[in-house]
Amino acid sequence: MTAPFRPAWWARSGLVQTVASVLARPRGAPALRTEVVDTPDGDFLRLHHVDAAGDAPTVLLLHGLEGSRESPYAVEVARLCAVQGLRCAVLEFRSCGGVPNRARRTYHSGETSDLDFVVQRLTGDGGASPLFVVGFSLGGNVLLKWLGERGERVPRRVRAAAAVSPPFDLEQAARCCDSRWGGAMTRHFLRTLIPKALAKAAQHPGVIDERALRRCRTFAAFDDVVTAPLHGFRDARHYWSDSSCARFLPSIRRRTLLIAAYDDPLIPAAALPTAAATASPFLVSEFLPHGGHVGFVEGGSPWRPRRWAERRVLDFFASCT
Repeated sequence: MTAPFRPAWWARSGLVQTVASVLARPRGAPALRTEVVDTPDGDFLRLHHVDAAGDAPTVLLLHGLEGSRESPYAVEVARLCAVQGLRCAVLEFRSCGGVPNRARRTYHSGETSDLDFVVQRLTGDGGASPLFVVGFSLGGNVLLKWLGERGERVPRRVRAAAAVSPPFDLEQAARCCDSRWGGAMTRHFLRTLIPKALAKAAQHPGVIDERALRRCRTFAAFDDVVTAPLHGFRDARHYWSDSSCARFLPSIRRRTLLIAAYDDPLIPAAALPTAAATASPFLVSEFLPHGGHVGFVEGGSPWRPRRWAERRVLDFFASCT
């Protein structure tokens, strides 16, 4: 059983927790087997597997904004699964992992059809081994929204789920990133989002206003110019309201662990759905004073931090078998 989280003495603030988690990569990453899966709309997805013997349970992982199989939390979950004899599958969202996708659309916080497709694929082999799903940040929002959309129709083999630092309310999260520290958080993501969107505009001429795209300095502007028109939303606010997972929480019908921190520098504490989590018998909330955004560094040195959330998630899954 994982002990309660205690932040490392050298990483007390949410910002330091977040930075330490991003910069320090876990060691001992297992080899991954890459599978390219064609989608019904003529595009493709990439799944990266840790294989295991027999009918071992599978942990499906969804990464965060601009993440990939190489994100530190993904490497740590894959490593822990390999150590524990579990299967692991990391789903890279369309256009992530350094490989451009073919379709006009890419991925976003509320796009759940690819997750649904992959879950059906992983559970449609006639077997009985459990499937657990964990999402980090944006991936957590996708997961919670999908669980709420499907409700009782989630495949039976999906035994439990976990979301680490999901945004819950996309507008609050976007406004927070655009305003804190002079928009430094937003600029960090736009460094890759804008070049990818320009490549998409070259791939599909006319789908994006390139001049407006080059002027984007906020998530509000980027979601207006790119996310909304590519994915059928009127504007950024329509995208945010339609895709935020908070309103789907009451419909979740699988035991689901929610891990988040009040000092998350990307997500305001007011966005944490304490009332909804308390009211649902399916939600297990661990909203902690410290931990940052997908941080939860509990010890070690600044160069080799020990990560807590990934171990807590796998312990939670073990309790749900």
